[in-house]
Amino acid sequence: MTATTGTTGTAAPGARDQVARLLTLVPFLHHRDEVRLADAAELLGTSPAQVLGDLKVLFMCGLPGGLPDDLIDVDLDAIESDSGGPVADGVIRIENADYLARPLRLSPTEASAVMVALHTLRQASPRATQVIIDAVLAKLEGAAATAAAARRIAVDARSGEVALLALSDTLQRAADEQRQVRLTYHVPSRDELSERVVDPRGVVPHGRFSYLDAWCHEAGGERLFRLDRITEATVLDAPTTTPAAPPREVHEGLLSGEAPAGGTVATLRLDPQADWVPQYYPMQDVRPLDRGALEVDLPVADPRWLMRLLLRLAPHAQVLAPEEFIGTFTATAQETLALYR
Repeated sequence: MTATTGTTGTAAPGARDQVARLLTLVPFLHHRDEVRLADAAELLGTSPAQVLGDLKVLFMCGLPGGLPDDLIDVDLDAIESDSGGPVADGVIRIENADYLARPLRLSPTEASAVMVALHTLRQASPRATQVIIDAVLAKLEGAAATAAAARRIAVDARSGEVALLALSDTLQRAADEQRQVRLTYHVPSRDELSERVVDPRGVVPHGRFSYLDAWCHEAGGERLFRLDRITEATVLDAPTTTPAAPPREVHEGLLSGEAPAGGTVATLRLDPQADWVPQYYPMQDVRPLDRGALEVDLPVADPRWLMRLLLRLAPHAQVLAPEEFIGTFTATAQETLALYR
């Protein structure tokens, strides 16, 4: 940006000082119909020529879109002479800036991101700055606590680390308060979004990613949700319905499908219609068969959960081992069919 020269011939301060002047000038102008150019210069402690230069910048500011109706309208004819200098008795008039009278409103995502950023900034700030940050945080957190909308956070994959930190903070707070959360989750294997209600246990980091450990009511079991695959999270008023428990420590075995303590491993044959299962549930091994079928080794902590899964997959899944699971599934399937008869 080129520095504007005042009447004294000295170079004006840089862009940072210009922004500071505009932040003072715009509210001052908005609440008055007309302001003399000389009075505005006196208020800002600068020259009329500098104020004219600032207003030429303001002329290009406004709401997103950049169309004429989006920009602030400054009557430059009333303050600029034919030679380009300020008019001695010029009067400043601005229009199309009514939105400046409205208080700033942050979306839930923006408010959460600001709070996370302030917490981070506070750690490296001197005591005097921490006092100011604490006052701002108190106002933001107070507003978030009383607004139901503040319990909802949408995450854009392009919004980066700050948005993920805000999401982590929201989910951990829900776990601490034992509130259910409705998640919209991206399933990469099917390239689709699924929605489910979970009882959050807590957020745990592992390597480059963080995970929400939760009881998933749709799946009927404990699940890990990678935070960068959560596109929306809404904290519900409903309390959790499963017993409170601390989050599990994430390790490679848990992510890769290691058999849980006291559990066993079931070997299943999956038809092509059920080939999504290995992408949704952790497996010990996946072996391709002819015509798109799969043979998988699935860790099972509770046989009742496996029976529910198989009934959902029927007739596209078959138990191959162990023997007791084959008999149990056959009996369960027959009992279920009998209900329909």
